[in-house]
Amino acid sequence: MQRGYVFFPKVLLVGACLVWSSRSDAQPSAPAAASTPIDTAAKASPSPAPTPIVFSPLTLGDLKRLQQAALSSDYAYRQVAHLANNIGPRLSGSAQAAKAVEYVAAELRAVGCEVQLEKVMVPHWVRGEETAALVQFPGQAENTTQKVVLCALGESVATPAEGISAEVVVVRNFDELKALPRDKVTGKIVLFNHPFDKQMAAQGRGGDAYGEAVVYRSDGPSAAARQGAVACLIRSVGGADYRIPHTGQTKYEENVPKIPAGAVTSEDADMIGDLVQQGTVKMKLVLTPQTLPDVESYNVIGDVKGSEHPEQLVIVSGHLDSWDLGTGAIDDGAGVAVSMEAANLVQKLHLRPKRTIRVIAWMNEENGLAGSKAYAKDHEKEMSNHFSVMETDGGAGHPLGLNIKGKPELKTIFAPVAAVLQESGAGILNLVEHCGADIEPMEKAGVPAFSPLQDSRYYFNYHHTAADTLDKIVPKELAENSAVVVVAAYALANSEQPLPR
Repeated sequence: MQRGYVFFPKVLLVGACLVWSSRSDAQPSAPAAASTPIDTAAKASPSPAPTPIVFSPLTLGDLKRLQQAALSSDYAYRQVAHLANNIGPRLSGSAQAAKAVEYVAAELRAVGCEVQLEKVMVPHWVRGEETAALVQFPGQAENTTQKVVLCALGESVATPAEGISAEVVVVRNFDELKALPRDKVTGKIVLFNHPFDKQMAAQGRGGDAYGEAVVYRSDGPSAAARQGAVACLIRSVGGADYRIPHTGQTKYEENVPKIPAGAVTSEDADMIGDLVQQGTVKMKLVLTPQTLPDVESYNVIGDVKGSEHPEQLVIVSGHLDSWDLGTGAIDDGAGVAVSMEAANLVQKLHLRPKRTIRVIAWMNEENGLAGSKAYAKDHEKEMSNHFSVMETDGGAGHPLGLNIKGKPELKTIFAPVAAVLQESGAGILNLVEHCGADIEPMEKAGVPAFSPLQDSRYYFNYHHTAADTLDKIVPKELAENSAVVVVAAYALANSEQPLPR
């Protein structure tokens, strides 16, 4: 398979040459012989139009140079190491998020980008005390409790300072909750014990498994509140063992009371579920997060100006903010770092893209998407000049290829690029419905969108947990992601033809 991909561009070039040799202006050197049925048909039908060249031989050669440079570079790893280890958690509104803006802007200037900071007002939610214990349960030894390991969900409101003490009701899904009489839920703590499908993730479909479970994090608290619950807990959304809770944003519905919301570990969810089947279980829950006034922050934008069409933009991006439990290495320091690497390598190899390659480090993807929304609004009139957009927000696992959100013919157009990428095992082109949260407004505007197709088997073991730290990144695999991003970006920037929209 790899060999076939490697030689595919040559087949395309040969095909192109054959088509070009049949152009109607290639006249025979002598008059044609007497007419025959074949000659008559040839005269009556025009020659087929030449196949347009999308990527020149020079560009394809430069793509291979960029790929090899990316695979041997440690620049991206050094960037994510600084973001994760030196700066640390970067939740929107925090001092670390502000420091990260300064750092990335300075680094992009250092590699020769034209840098601008675009203002955005972001939410400032801060985590407080978060403790829970079972204070009544079947088989309980006298004067004992059982600790429950949990964390607050983003945007959660607080319990009273002294906490909430209430009976726990366990359901597996929304249907089970709705089936309960209201008086069985009113005044109680609802726990959604919906498991993350580890088998699905192990088969390489981590994103699908996440999508099935994450709805309880976003919609569970309001669903419980509508039934009269005083708090809502969910089973952590992810494959993590070792009793690690998984945070993330919840979404309160309008006209529904806001109740405290948290995520318990999978082990504790199973324990509570088992005990509830045996009898009454009561919990004391203390969550004291605060929502402070919005804070001024920035999207960081760095441009490598195009030589022929500088107004046309090829965007590569990742989000700079992170959750506060870990240090945001895989989510999404890695995405920012490989995007920075794209600019670094184009400049280092002294290449001149025809279109502008724009690096964006988005602010506030995790709990509001304020950066993405502000960019879409501020650049609404320029959307036709956004040639393509890419976001890397799936960690740093080995890349298998590219996801594409756009017209199906983009797979055919990108075949020569896939052939280059296959040399590092990343030649798959995969049509998807969505490529990235921050780039969704541009997707909806019809801008062709891309993202690396990455190995997702282990990503959700660490995602949004305290285990999202630098050691989860394999430097070689991060470099492979850099290769995918820079090859795709430079190919788009030097495409000889516009992309279908």
